[in-house]
Amino acid sequence: MVLGPWPRSERPRERLLVAGPQALSDGELLAVLLGTGTREQPVAELAAALLARSGSLAALLGSPPAELARFRGLGPARVARLLAALEIGRRYLAGPTEPRCALAAPADAARFLKARLLDLPHEVFCCLFLDTRHRLIRYEELFRGTIDGATVYPREVVKRALQHNASAVIVGHNHPSGVAEPSEADRSITLKLAKALALVEIRLLDHVVVSRGGHVSLAERGLV
Repeated sequence: MVLGPWPRSERPRERLLVAGPQALSDGELLAVLLGTGTREQPVAELAAALLARSGSLAALLGSPPAELARFRGLGPARVARLLAALEIGRRYLAGPTEPRCALAAPADAARFLKARLLDLPHEVFCCLFLDTRHRLIRYEELFRGTIDGATVYPREVVKRALQHNASAVIVGHNHPSGVAEPSEADRSITLKLAKALALVEIRLLDHVVVSRGGHVSLAERGLV
């Protein structure tokens, strides 16, 4: 089915400005982002074809750049536009609403970590180094692994915490499988990290596991 151009009043860009982005479908939002179609396809048809091939908007935006470049109709400029839009969203979600905003609850840390880690194809272990008021000093990705896991070294976490003069630490990692349930290895490394940090009088506040299926706070489960 060939999708022709929208009437001016129904064009996604005009509808977005009048009704807001929440009123648009995934295909319409993607069409706004793409801007124009190709010689063979109007932008509406191109957006629909991209969503059909990838399966969903999340799957499309989560694709590596090399894979995006293989999609018909996505040249370097459009690939760059998609990647930039995704990174803008990540930085918006990860950024505090106020300068030096405190991470006061597990949900705050989960929101931050989801923005950074959710679409990565491999497991990444990261640390949020905090001051005495639990305000973010520094975010660092310390260890990377395959889809099955990442090796974590407590001594390196302690070393980085001391370098940043942190009073507390929240650690986190993603599960590319889509299931956030912590493994036995996750629970074990949490205890090791808490003990190692306690030796230098730094608190481990939480270990948050994030995935497409949600997140789990080990502190909320009484494991920190």
